[in-house]
Amino acid sequence: MKINNFKFHERGLNRFFGPLEARILEILWETPGQSIKAVQEKLDQEKSINFNTVMTVMNRLVEKGILSKKVSGRTSLYSPTQSKELFLEEQSKEITHELIEDFGPLVVNHMIDALEEADPDLLEQLEQKIKAMKKEK
Repeated sequence: MKINNFKFHERGLNRFFGPLEARILEILWETPGQSIKAVQEKLDQEKSINFNTVMTVMNRLVEKGILSKKVSGRTSLYSPTQSKELFLEEQSKEITHELIEDFGPLVVNHMIDALEEADPDLLEQLEQKIKAMKKEK
């Protein structure tokens, strides 16, 4: 699944979604299989929000393939189509490939420069991955 509207100046899921979409996804990643009413009640605890607004957003997320909808009796239950971890992995991989395709070595150099601030464990993982890639070639 590819999200086409990446927003560089946002944070977290808001880079891919609007604030309400992102919050709905967080709620459903925490507890999948919830009704619109259940999600609306959780959102309403944070800020007053109309049921119809939540319903519209959740159904649009179904149309986009982000949520699935399962009818149980007279109630529809919604769940994310992917785990949060898989979603973020796929999106970060897609973004990285596109940046490298468009800007090549420049992006790689900037990524390496950004590693100065990285966790030493991350640097070790990267080093091991590079060694493994060299052995394969």
